[in-house]
Amino acid sequence: MTTPVLRTRVRVRVEGIVQGVGFRPFVHELATSLGLTGFVGNDAAGVFAEVEGPSDAVSRFLERLRTEQPPLASVERVTEEPVPLIGDHAFVIAPSPAGGERQTLISPDTATCDDCLAELFDPADRRHRYPFINCTNCGPRFTIVSDVPYDRPFTTMASFEMCAECAREYHDPADRRFHAQPTCCPACGPSLALRLPGSPRFAAAGEEALRAAVGMLLEGHVVAVKGLGGYHLAADASSEPAVGALRSRKHREDKAFALLVADLQAARDLCEADVDEERTLVSNRRPVVLLRRRDRDRSVAPSVAPGNRFLGVMLPYSPLHHLLARDFGRPMVLTSGNVSDEPIAYRDDDALERLAGIADAFLVHDRPIHIRTDDSVMRVRRGRERPIRRSRGYVPRPVTMPWSFERPVLAVGAELKNTFCVAKANRVFVSHHIGDLQNVETLRSFTEGIEHFCRIFDTAPQVIAHDLHPEYLSTRYAMDVTGVDLVGVQHHHAHIASCLADNGHDGPVIGVAFDGTGFGTDGTIWGGEFLVADLEGFDRAGHLEPVPLPGGEAAIREPWRMAAAYLDAAFGDDLPSHLPVRERNSRRWETVAAVARSGLNSPLTSSAGRLFDAAASIIGVRDAINYEGQAAVELEQAADPAAASLGAPPGYTPAIRSDPGSGTLVVVGADLIRAVTSDVADGVPPSTVAARFHGGLREAIVAVCETLRERTGLGTVALSGGVFQNVLLETTTVSLLEARGFRVLTHERVPPNDGGISLGQAAVAGALDRSPAR
Repeated sequence: MTTPVLRTRVRVRVEGIVQGVGFRPFVHELATSLGLTGFVGNDAAGVFAEVEGPSDAVSRFLERLRTEQPPLASVERVTEEPVPLIGDHAFVIAPSPAGGERQTLISPDTATCDDCLAELFDPADRRHRYPFINCTNCGPRFTIVSDVPYDRPFTTMASFEMCAECAREYHDPADRRFHAQPTCCPACGPSLALRLPGSPRFAAAGEEALRAAVGMLLEGHVVAVKGLGGYHLAADASSEPAVGALRSRKHREDKAFALLVADLQAARDLCEADVDEERTLVSNRRPVVLLRRRDRDRSVAPSVAPGNRFLGVMLPYSPLHHLLARDFGRPMVLTSGNVSDEPIAYRDDDALERLAGIADAFLVHDRPIHIRTDDSVMRVRRGRERPIRRSRGYVPRPVTMPWSFERPVLAVGAELKNTFCVAKANRVFVSHHIGDLQNVETLRSFTEGIEHFCRIFDTAPQVIAHDLHPEYLSTRYAMDVTGVDLVGVQHHHAHIASCLADNGHDGPVIGVAFDGTGFGTDGTIWGGEFLVADLEGFDRAGHLEPVPLPGGEAAIREPWRMAAAYLDAAFGDDLPSHLPVRERNSRRWETVAAVARSGLNSPLTSSAGRLFDAAASIIGVRDAINYEGQAAVELEQAADPAAASLGAPPGYTPAIRSDPGSGTLVVVGADLIRAVTSDVADGVPPSTVAARFHGGLREAIVAVCETLRERTGLGTVALSGGVFQNVLLETTTVSLLEARGFRVLTHERVPPNDGGISLGQAAVAGALDRSPAR
């Protein structure tokens, strides 16, 4: 007698990044391979499915669903419940229902996979050299999505009707493009064209447009290229005239350009890269990676990265970039398509207008970009990625918290390197890089981005967190919103909170927040802060001794002014004679020094960034800057790493005094400047002076942390702020702190600069909501 087979039916819900990544095809293949019937579909919350069949097969299905997944998927939760048997006879993909709270996650744009790359360069394939090839495992996602669930009608591919062959692949469960929403081919998908500035007609189309663009690059022209998240400006990286022309037209005097190279070997030819840096280079996120350039390399024009020991290098991440890089055959500059301080252009008409004075030609296509997204920039330290700019390839993957938000939060970020974020449940969705909120176009990008995030993540903020600075455009935006609770978060508290949230830590810690400027609670400009902080609040336990900022914003643009202020603090009327920095700026020196002493338009600042500026100017690195933080960047580049290492002789030693009234620790930055000045006068090489300055600041950080540990018992230090993008300072400070028994938290998921501020603001707002004192 045959034992009857026990049958069961289970309803399944899968949450996470499970749309646009081939999850429905994966479930379909898994269910059919086990002989199960039922269905799978997308909805606003993620993926839903029901499976029916023998109980042991259903159990295997559930086990494999949790342990196996498509390459781009990121499963956060799988839930199941038994339901009555139906007796269906097949397993199908169900239509996506409308409505419901949007809870599903959107995949970031993902680099071309190996299978598509093989087809791209296979002369026998029908997609041979097609610049928009993609499948379920790669291609555009975030930049083409207008709404959820992630189905073709809610993407910018909606207007491209699939041809019969693409439709066959799309509906074939055995095909790699089964339900791949952007799937297309030369017969039915987007197409390339070349346009010349001022001309309404295409100069070339298709393959001819690509060849013409490459030819123009080889001739030294600048070509605007429409990518996944916006327009790039491309030029021959080996041609000094071409790079110089790009710099002049873009009004970008000194800041390094990123490079696109065809493959990993080409990157190795230019730069030294360890295994972890190479892993980041070839990852499906394909960021720009900052790599140490080879001394012997002369294939890159000097003006690509003037005075910089590092190059920003990326590998192709779209089929179009692969074709360009391979056909061009050597490194090319690939920088954001904008004029300095403006957001990247992404709409065709806007790009043709704004970039007309920069580009000699436009390589365009007719697939719209829904949301602009710059390239991400990473450094790799201690085997881990450290974001400088988190954008394409990483956004909108959420930062998952070990705690939940009581109410939905919008955090609007800072003024410079702005990002915003929306937070609900235990997820924080930090936006792509917006840029500096200092013009109308960037503000429009900011407001449009907020609307888009609130829509696709179905978030109606009840709390808005913002910086304390009343003049920041992000703060003004928050103040104009009605019907919400506002939470003002001090800038440096937000930095430390960002580091805590980045590490899933709620404090308290000793927080070291070093950056350029931030509005302090005492009305001065902070920037060299030691905080005893948790997510709810902080005490200012220490700081750099404040000095005047002579001329206000002018002192940020002209570091020699900070040299004047710090030298006055260090020497008073006994300023050494024949100082090169004073002689170089003799015409205005006495006036600026007098302004600093008077306090007229000279607010006090404890900024670590301004201390770097003063040291850089005195050493002779730079008296005026062309981009934010330039003097500090070049001071790091000038330093001899060996002379700044932990094994080198001690650097300078600034005094640390305790304020008699409050007990606040004050680091006397003027002592560092006095030592720098003495060494410069004695003819010590600039590389050694710069290294000793780094060493002295590192020693001061560690000394303050040790004193605060004695006072508070805290043994964990969080490092945040743009100054800690300085690899030399950060790595040696972390090593020394760890050697002294501290646990050190640094950034891994969001940048330490102001690009991470919004995460910190949201974390503070959420903590205050959870507080019993609320």
